[in-house]
Order: sequence, then structure tokens, then C-alpha cells
Amino acid sequence: MIKRFANYLGLAAAYTRLNLGAQLEYRGAFVSQVAAMILNDSVWVVFWVLFFTRFPVLRGWNVADVITVWAMAAAGFGLAHAIYGNVLALATLIAQGQLDVWMLYPRALLPHLLLGRMNASSWGDALFGYGVYLAFVRPDLAHFAMFVALTLAVTLLFVGFGVLTGSLSFFVGNAAGLADQWRFAMITFSTYPAVLFEGAIKLLLYTLVPAGFVSYLPVQALRELSPGYALLTLLGALGITAAGVALFYLGLRRYESGNLMEMRG
Repeated sequence: MIKRFANYLGLAAAYTRLNLGAQLEYRGAFVSQVAAMILNDSVWVVFWVLFFTRFPVLRGWNVADVITVWAMAAAGFGLAHAIYGNVLALATLIAQGQLDVWMLYPRALLPHLLLGRMNASSWGDALFGYGVYLAFVRPDLAHFAMFVALTLAVTLLFVGFGVLTGSLSFFVGNAAGLADQWRFAMITFSTYPAVLFEGAIKLLLYTLVPAGFVSYLPVQALRELSPGYALLTLLGALGITAAGVALFYLGLRRYESGNLMEMRG
């Protein structure tokens, strides 16, 4: 099991290196996309800083907690789609019958499919997430180490959630619009303080839109340096990912080829 996991880490590293090299062939475009995303994220953080200047505490949360939420969401989302860029297009690839070429690769289909493309602007999210956490929260070594570990769990969560929503195309036709709306809802709820939500909405944040595993549990883990909250974050990410993988391979039985011919170097 450990050897197999190490092999897939090597596969991910190889794909990332090749995809990044391809992006850097157009260095100006790549840098501009990354910079634009960092600027976009920065505008929202400035909004929250100004908000907490007027209202220093919101139900026990302060500006450092909200910056942590944004840093966690940005870093996790960024890493997920910078490395596994095809998860953003999964619903469309399924609906258009474009999985054929990925079925020719050795090993499991899903890792090759997800790793096959890189979303350039997502590197801006990742860099922003780590940069804003270091610059504004100024963590000690223990907190930063936990932050890095939690961002990896959140990365897994975003990938699993993308697979789960994208795989709906196997069952309802072209679910690209539905997957996009679901992803936007996930991003929105992941970047708002979880303490704002109560009752049924709070239940929703751990089920249909599992943003609570981004906007609450990791923040509590960092506030208290709690392994328990960190473990719950990881278990939530693993659960969503397992559900996504299961739905993908269940739906794959229904897949109809698009009869496309494509050559890859």
C-alpha cells in the first residue's frame, strides 16, 4: 500500500512538472494569470480587514481567523486545481465522450485524467493562501506546520468534491452547469466565517456543500492547535473523496464513447 501510494505521488509530481513546463512556454501569460488571481483574492481580504476594523469581534472570531479562512480556502483550492486541473472540466469531458484517450493509459483511469491538465491561475490562489497567512497571521513553526498539513487535506477535499459533482454527467447528461454552480457555492461558503450560519444551513455545510471542512474545523484546529479538529478535517476530506471516486467508477459503467481519435506526445 505504501509503495503504491509513493508511486502515485511520483506520477503526480511528473505530471505537475510537465504541465508547469508547458505553461511556462508562455511565461508572460502564465505570470499575468497568477498575478490577476492574487489581486482578486487580495481585494476580498481588504474588505474583511476593513470590516473588522469597524467590528473587531464577530461571534468570537477576529480578523486573524477570517484571514486564516481565506488562506486555507485559497491554498487548498489553488493546489487542487493547479495540480488536478482537469477536475474543473470533468463534467464536460464525460458528457462529450472524451474519456477514451485516458483509458489507454496504464494504472487507474481517474488519476491520469485529473492530472492531465493544469489550471494556471490556481497557482495564484495557492501562493496567495500561503503568503497571506505568513504575512498577516505570523504563525510560529507548530501553527505553520499544521496549516500546511490542513491545506493538503483541504486540497483533497476540493478534488474529491470536484470529482463527485463532475461525475453527475454520467447520470444526468451534461452536468457542467450544475457542477459549476455547486463549486461556486462551495467556494462562497468556504470563504465566509462559519459562525455566521446556524441550524439547517450549518448541517448543509457538512453534507451537500461541505464547506465546514474548510471554514470551521481547520480554523478551530489552528486556534487551539488541536489534533482532534485536524483529524476531523482529514476524515471529512477522505469521506468526500471516497464518495467522489465511488460515484465516478459507478458512472463509468454507463459511459458512452465519443469515438474521438487524438494523439498525445
